[in-house]
Amino acid sequence: MLRRVLLLGLLAALLAPAAVASSRAATTTTDSVRMTEFKFVLTKRAVPRGLVVFKLVNRGTVPHDFKIKGKTSAKIQPGRRGTVRVRFTKPGKYRYVCTLPGHEASGMKGVLRVR
Repeated sequence: MLRRVLLLGLLAALLAPAAVASSRAATTTTDSVRMTEFKFVLTKRAVPRGLVVFKLVNRGTVPHDFKIKGKTSAKIQPGRRGTVRVRFTKPGKYRYVCTLPGHEASGMKGVLRVR
């Protein structure tokens, strides 16, 4: 009986970190991104690891896009919306930009922190 209790305790201790890591990897965060000339306004400047759904809305008067971690949205026309989904597995700082000519240089850039 004691042997069984010890084995179950050991098994639980070994599986617990995997369960915690699995739940962290399954985290989904939504970050709203407002685009105007020539800046981005994100509702969250720091997010946990996991899937981040960037909900984009162009409140400007010219088209914009949004690029982060190698993923770029379609060109979003004024008054329109878009979405970019990115999975972050490592903490760190990730740059985002508008890739349209001259927009990054005009200020459409920033850094998102992943915890």
